[in-house]
Amino acid sequence: MTALVIGGSGFLGSELVRQAGSSGRAAVATYHSRTPEDPGGGWHRLDLRDARRIDAVLDRVTPRVVVNAGGGGADWAVTADGALRLAVATARRGVRLVHVSSDAVFSGAAVHYDETALPDPITPYGAAKAAAESAVRLLHPDSVVARTSLIIGDGDSAHERVVHELAAGTRDGALFTDDVRCPVHVTDLAAALWELAVSDVSGVFHLAGPDRVSRYALGVLVARRDGLDPALLPAGLRTDSGLPGALDVRLDGSASRRRLRTRLRGVREFLG
Repeated sequence: MTALVIGGSGFLGSELVRQAGSSGRAAVATYHSRTPEDPGGGWHRLDLRDARRIDAVLDRVTPRVVVNAGGGGADWAVTADGALRLAVATARRGVRLVHVSSDAVFSGAAVHYDETALPDPITPYGAAKAAAESAVRLLHPDSVVARTSLIIGDGDSAHERVVHELAAGTRDGALFTDDVRCPVHVTDLAAALWELAVSDVSGVFHLAGPDRVSRYALGVLVARRDGLDPALLPAGLRTDSGLPGALDVRLDGSASRRRLRTRLRGVREFLG
């Protein structure tokens, strides 16, 4: 089965590509703003704003499944409309689609969100991700929408880099004690996505860790693992910062975990 990873040069995408290679799975990937080190025959440049290019890549690769781990941030044309274009193109060809979404689709008003919760975003990024979910589920009913939270690695995620920069004094800002999420390790997340990709299930899945921690508590865990002094990390309150976004968003993935063989570790386990 040939798989196509959208956003293969990103943090999650590169782990998806790595796991595909180590397991002998036939996979190719796309990139846009971040060029891979060796963009050979297994890579295709793709702009999700270009429907004709999406068609061209799909026709050339002829994948059985597409995993959309692409970025785009709050750019509606990429994050929302791009997902719509991809859903249309894959559904037309009968290609399975696994779409990676985010806990940013929730406002935090309810705190706890299971797989049946309806999005209520309060940021442009969250709104774009929520629109993408709606498009995928409407236009490709057999697809998977996989919501996740903060993605952590072994020192190479954006969140971990922020901790090092704050500890070194090369970055302004603070880690918020009132901003709570359920981090997941990138290797666990990628493995769960591949499990879903090769299955025949559909619907919404929550792929987040079982531990809820504040961004400050997460930073302390990263600092201790990496031999940094946690006292160097500035703490603050998001409510005092004026920054938009949800405060406490806890993805309840208990229903998803019962359907998966892949174990999603808690942050205290993989950073402990």
